[in-house]
Amino acid sequence: MSKAAAARVKDQVVRIIVGAGKAAPTPPVGPALGARGVKAMDFCKEFNARTAHVEPGVPLPTLITVRPDRTFSFITKTPSTTYLLKQVTGIEKGTAKPGHEFLATISLKHVYEIAKIKATDDHMSHLSLESIARMVVGSARSLGIQVVP
Repeated sequence: MSKAAAARVKDQVVRIIVGAGKAAPTPPVGPALGARGVKAMDFCKEFNARTAHVEPGVPLPTLITVRPDRTFSFITKTPSTTYLLKQVTGIEKGTAKPGHEFLATISLKHVYEIAKIKATDDHMSHLSLESIARMVVGSARSLGIQVVP
């Protein structure tokens, strides 16, 4: 491959959600990385070691950057707001009629706790805690969770 052709080859970004400490070379990890020439087992070992401090099985959105030389790096983000809200309230799934039917209630204290967790993500770093809390309230409403002061 010429230098010009090598310069055109870009890093590929793979987005997957993997349970903390539960990465295995089975779907979705294996096929997503195998198609790009990366050994899934290498990723799994590193991911499981890096997420050992998190409660096992918590779904972590992960961005894997695969370089043309088949090396990779990855970033794990915090669990989704929906997951965190479901954990706090103990509900299985959201309501069929958001805004009309409430399955649970949470306090503003819980909303701010979730907002603090979400604020650690890089893409949320420029937002104030209040605006992240408003997003959490919006997610809660769409799940059928009422927020009480």
